[in-house]
Amino acid sequence: MAIEVRIPTILRSYTGGAKVVEGSGDNLGELLADLDSRHGGLKGRLVTEAGALHRFVNVYVNDEDVRFLGALDAKLNDGDSVTILPAVAGGAFGFAAAAAIGTHKLAAAAAESGQPAPDAAR
Repeated sequence: MAIEVRIPTILRSYTGGAKVVEGSGDNLGELLADLDSRHGGLKGRLVTEAGALHRFVNVYVNDEDVRFLGALDAKLNDGDSVTILPAVAGGAFGFAAAAAIGTHKLAAAAAESGQPAPDAAR
């Protein structure tokens, strides 16, 4: 059974720089064990010591998030495509935090100079 696995840049040091590797297994857990046997250390970057996928790793089987397919028990078939993506931090909360910090700096600078705070800082 051949399953195509797309490897993100950050993990390619484990695959000798390969963007795509092939593996086998009846489910995601078996596939990761198979990949780890040929690309040592890869599974440790994806699975916790408790045996669950790391929170910051997203895995898709044929564009479906494995968290909705059974995580490591997600069934695989010959010809499936698995994509591993590291989660990206930030998002809306990151933008809100940056805006709040900027507003605070404006208000602090205005208070220090004795000027009224700009509208954005009120």
